Amino acid sequence: MGVDIDIFGRLVELSTRFKPKGRTLMLGHQKFVPGDRFAWRYEKILSDNGVDLRLAELVQEDGYSDTLFRKLGFGEIEVMDFSPYEGAGVIHDLNEPAPKALEKKFDFVFDGGTLEHVFNVPVALESMFRMLKVGGRFVSVNGLNGWQGHGMYQFNPELVWSFWRRNCGCEVRACQGIQKTPRGIGKRVDFGDPAERGARLPLARLVPEGRVYLYYEVERLKTSALRGRVLQSDYELTWQDHDNAGATRFSDEVVTG
Repeated sequence: MGVDIDIFGRLVELSTRFKPKGRTLMLGHQKFVPGDRFAWRYEKILSDNGVDLRLAELVQEDGYSDTLFRKLGFGEIEVMDFSPYEGAGVIHDLNEPAPKALEKKFDFVFDGGTLEHVFNVPVALESMFRMLKVGGRFVSVNGLNGWQGHGMYQFNPELVWSFWRRNCGCEVRACQGIQKTPRGIGKRVDFGDPAERGARLPLARLVPEGRVYLYYEVERLKTSALRGRVLQSDYELTWQDHDNAGATRFSDEVVTG
């Protein structure tokens, strides 16, 4: 997808409260080509967040976003991709588990629209978890609605809460639907945990029209660990209510750290 004005806004806000001290990994070499027409909107986002930078300082000639990330304080970018054709230095097929040498190595992993193009999403998500250090953040921006034909999948906020919170024990710091618009003034909606409301999220009512991103940010905690299975929250609650004696089977065994 690259970094458009909607994603730019989220990254600028994130930069005001999170500065990775170690390595930063980007999935795919994301582009950043803001153009001149709405340059003032980018400038306003920077100003509104108290970031003392100008748009011209963040743009690089080849159109990639390395300078943007570095200037915002996210560190020097390492790029992971299937092929080196866009300058990736970490060559890996995300359909396969991440190499052991990369486990717990990154303070920040950014997915700007890569996982929707990966067939084996469960393996890829587990790799994201394994590569994060304790205290590290994973930020993902992929299609939620309106992106038919763009990738292999569109993603549901249920995945964020069921995998990252209940399976991994990570802190979900943001889970939002962001409406993609040329001017970057689309609607934004926060998605809470379906398990806390005891029912599925009413996405037909909550999700804006047109193309909508699923944006989320998670943090790996000291207590985080991959557990045995991922279950959809409303079904898990129904099963637990039906047979409380068997409830421990959903979360009792840690498979890996």
